[in-house]
Formats: sequence, C-alpha cells, structure tokens
Amino acid sequence: MRPLQIALRFVRCALTFAVLGTVATLATAQESSLRRLDSRDDTRGWEAVGQLKLGGHGFCTGALIAEDLVLTAGHCLFDKATGAPIDPGAIQFLAGWRNGKAEAYRAIKRAVSHPDYVYQAAPDPAMVRFDVAILQLSDPIRDGVVNPFAVDAQPVPGAEVGVVSYAHDRSDAPSLQRVCRVRDRMSEVLVMSCAVDFGASGSPVFSFGYGRPRIVAVVSAKATMGGEKVSLAADLDEVLPVLKARLRAEIGLPQAGQGAARVSTLGERRTIGAKFIRPGG
Repeated sequence: MRPLQIALRFVRCALTFAVLGTVATLATAQESSLRRLDSRDDTRGWEAVGQLKLGGHGFCTGALIAEDLVLTAGHCLFDKATGAPIDPGAIQFLAGWRNGKAEAYRAIKRAVSHPDYVYQAAPDPAMVRFDVAILQLSDPIRDGVVNPFAVDAQPVPGAEVGVVSYAHDRSDAPSLQRVCRVRDRMSEVLVMSCAVDFGASGSPVFSFGYGRPRIVAVVSAKATMGGEKVSLAADLDEVLPVLKARLRAEIGLPQAGQGAARVSTLGERRTIGAKFIRPGG
C-alpha cells in the first residue's frame, strides 16, 4: 500500500482558533451524523464525558475513567502561545456539561503527560501516538450518576466506533456520533471517519460490544486523507499504563521544550507523508 498522505491539523482548544467551516461527515450509508445531546434523557449514560475548562486557554473534551481520573489529549495541557504547561490548578472538569450546568464540577490537582510527548505549536505526526494525558481530580466523583467508563483494547480497521465530543460551534452541549469507522491503523494511531473539530481534542472514542460503551482511544487531531476529512486518535494499549505509573510516582508535566522526544514514523510498516498546517491557518 502506498504511503498515506495526511495533512495534519491539531484539534486544539476552541477559543484559540477561528472557525474553519462546517463539520462534515464521510458519506457512507452505515455511518451516523452528529447528534446533539440536549436533554437529560439524551445524556443519560454519557455523564462521565465532560468539558475541560483550561484556565482562559479555551477548552477540550475529557472523560472519566476512574472516580478521580480524567482522560484527555496531552496537547490540551499546554499554552499554544508559549508552549508552557498550563497550571493544573487553573483547569476544571465539568462532567456532563450541558446548557450551562454540569452534573459535577471538579478542580484538577495533578496532570500527567506521556514522557515521549513533546508539545510543539506546529503539529508533528510522530507525537500523535503519545498525545494522551491523565488528570487527577481534587476530589473523586461518587454521586451515582457520573459513572467512569472502562477502557478496552484497540479496535481493528473496519470496526465501528463512536465519539462524544464538544467543539467550538457546539460548546454548550456534547454531541454523539454513534457510528463511524476505523479506516486504518498505523502503529498506535487510529485513522477514523469520525467527525471532529476544534475543542474535540481529548474526546473519547468508544466501542459498543460489551453493553455499556468502553473507551478505546483519545482524539488527537483532524486531517485529510485522499481529499477526505478524517480524525486521528491515540490508541491506549501502551500509553495508558505508562501514564498511570507516572501518576503513582507523582511525575507531572515537563517544562516547555523538555522531555525525552522519541521522534519516529507513525507506522513500522508504512509511513505518512505529512504536510503540516498551523491550526486556523
């Protein structure tokens, strides 16, 4: 198979970017469109997906995977203008945020990124596989309504998945795309047909084979492949154990420009020819 040509754009904090246009879904009969979750009935079962307010730096999407742990994208935790880590104390998780209210509000006391992730304002496809972070809440959420999601193994190409996300033009309620597909997998990066936009960084990608949905990946970026819009997500099989170990060891975010960068191709068998585009550019 010839190398995939991907033009990469980070799906960063919504307030930082100009509107790029209407979100488009790939036109396949089997796939569903985005559906806004406006009512309590709509959001039942999805309350553990929430919005991360980034202390004046915009917002991303996150999801609860334990009573006190939120999963999101690593690049959400850095100031785009300076490259410096955002103070975890300035971040707030709004579980089930919908039309001005949340099911639970929590401050963040610690944020952990992958040791091989190095934030760069210009997106680097070699970093997508490491673009995952865990945030520890100041207090666990134990209200019986906001129930953490389990994490599952990576899906195979062709598998049906779904995404719940916020974005710059739909920031006041989450939206669900119940059915989209894994189009390809390159190393620990999933290429999907799921519709995402700025603000959707960190959105959980779900599998639906076990009753309650399980998280299988985290949205990192949007891209074009063969002229079609796709989304890129980091697989969790390898990165999540590393993040949990760093959390136990109380290792936090590196300073801007620091960290051990392991820059490599995204796939061992195939490479990506990437044309980098600055967000909003």
